[in-house]
Amino acid sequence: MRTLIVFALVGLGAQLVDGALGMAYGVTSTSLLLIAGVNPAAASASVHLAEVGTTLAAGASHWRFGNVDWKLVLKLGVPGAVGAFLGATVLSALSTDSAAPIMSGILLALGVYILLRFSVSPPKVGAARVSPHRAKFLSPLGLLAGFIDASGGGGWGPVATPALLTAGKTAPRTVIGSVDTSEFLVAVAAGGGFLLGLGSAVLDPWTIGGLFLGGVIAAPIAAWLVTRIPAPVLGTAVGGIIVFTNARTVLRALDLPGPATAAIYVLILAAWATAVTVALRKLRATAAATERELVATT
Repeated sequence: MRTLIVFALVGLGAQLVDGALGMAYGVTSTSLLLIAGVNPAAASASVHLAEVGTTLAAGASHWRFGNVDWKLVLKLGVPGAVGAFLGATVLSALSTDSAAPIMSGILLALGVYILLRFSVSPPKVGAARVSPHRAKFLSPLGLLAGFIDASGGGGWGPVATPALLTAGKTAPRTVIGSVDTSEFLVAVAAGGGFLLGLGSAVLDPWTIGGLFLGGVIAAPIAAWLVTRIPAPVLGTAVGGIIVFTNARTVLRALDLPGPATAAIYVLILAAWATAVTVALRKLRATAAATERELVATT
């Protein structure tokens, strides 16, 4: 029961972040499972099997709030499912010793990307409620994002969401809602690939159940919070957490001396604090500029 409660809290927090940013459920959950000593392939499998339920709940919630473009969901999600199945197959074939640093390296890179993306260069803001992007752009994007998501234990949102937001053509709520909804197809494909590659014996129902329970509870709250939380600050904070947690596994694999490891941790914390400060200052500057514009027009 303790395991169920612990991972329910993990799933709750991860889904709140994912629903607000359109990314980081898998990255956050997998990072914490690796710290808990779960086998890398089993960690990714557990997260994706739990995501079958959480993404379904998230998609329904986003649909209810009018955040979903169904054409975008299909054009992105179907190739994403293909990539996820291939990624699950590759990860299932790796040994635990070789898979752990590889997965943590991918998660670390994604964490750095999220950290910089939301602090230095916040996503552009579009207004279109229907995405203008075509399959020739969405199919390769979905294939790549799905493969990284399954092989790295997360990455669907960090790859797909910024790529769509960067164009600045589609409303952020539509991008986030559609990416979250299409992730259901990715989770089903990845879960199937892991079950074929690993079997069900290595999977812990308490872990999967906890992640599922917490995610389902958080899904409707996250769908509502998507327009309430300042994404730059939240994204920067979450990116720092992901970097810090996965740096531990990577540094262990490199077998660096204690002083060097400590110095790297200090640098990570300093960079994280700086990025959060930058994000806060940009947010305040944007709010001040908006207020000045309103005053000038009245």
